[in-house]
Amino acid sequence: MFKFLNTKWKSFRRDEEGVTLVEYGIAIVLAITVGTGALIGLGGDINGQMDDACTVLSGGVC
Repeated sequence: MFKFLNTKWKSFRRDEEGVTLVEYGIAIVLAITVGTGALIGLGGDINGQMDDACTVLSGGVC
């Protein structure tokens, strides 16, 4: 039984097929996190600029 488990463990450690899937998953989570952070960070600045543009274009009616 020990030899069987040892053989399975060694073959599992050499198998690199699942590693690629994990790497893609980490890359997607990182991209989503960075993108969300950028949108949140820029959202306030863009909102302020749009308010300023509306005020200038409409003469303060916004």
